[in-house]
Amino acid sequence: MKIITFNLNGIRSAASKGLYDWIQKESPDVLCVQETKAQPYQIEVLKFRELGYHSYIHSATKKGYSGVAIFSKKEPDYLQIGIGNDKFDVEGRMLRADFGDITVLNSYFPSGTTGDIRQEVKMDYLNEIQNFVDKLKKERPNIILAGDYNICHKPIDISKPENKKGVSGFLPEEREWVSQFIESGFIDTFRVFEQSGGNYTWWSYRAEARAKNLGWRIDYQMVTKPLKDNLKSVKIHSDVVMSDHCPYEIVIE
Repeated sequence: MKIITFNLNGIRSAASKGLYDWIQKESPDVLCVQETKAQPYQIEVLKFRELGYHSYIHSATKKGYSGVAIFSKKEPDYLQIGIGNDKFDVEGRMLRADFGDITVLNSYFPSGTTGDIRQEVKMDYLNEIQNFVDKLKKERPNIILAGDYNICHKPIDISKPENKKGVSGFLPEEREWVSQFIESGFIDTFRVFEQSGGNYTWWSYRAEARAKNLGWRIDYQMVTKPLKDNLKSVKIHSDVVMSDHCPYEIVIE
């Protein structure tokens, strides 16, 4: 089972940069995308159907903002739209799809970069998703939480960490949340296979950050511990340039 997560920073923009050809080439079993920035009628579900995918979309109420979608070759046994909290569901931040005994959660975590109010929303979401997952694990022990977490966990996950003190996405309380989330029974799949630095999934559009590899690793696929032995490989597709993010792939048995 090949699962890819990709923050598209606008699905229509990504489509104009070769998204469909790339999907056809990579052929993931499940594609989790964030920041669709589109309403359902603006997403070419017929094109995805031609490529062999079922489409599941959770858009924000506000047009051109946020939004997540799951495209899968197989229909899920169960689908949940939203996390069950209107405060976050109006922003289109979570989709759940069950495939057999595996549950895939696709989430776009809020960014706190626009000020204190949004940082508070972000911290509230972290608590909300932890509670959601803790409850879900009792019924569904095999969980994959894919998406844009908008947090770098450790200094190795960000370029020039010494310059990022006090910056949203690398705040001590955010990083501590990731640590305790892992301690609650999850595994950072990338670090199972790769311990080196310089591996990022997001680069600012400014100051030639991507060309200089001045990036952040903020896109993850965390899996619950029972799935660790099923992990076969991981890959950051840093050569894919359709967004300020790049895709992150895992292959799981």
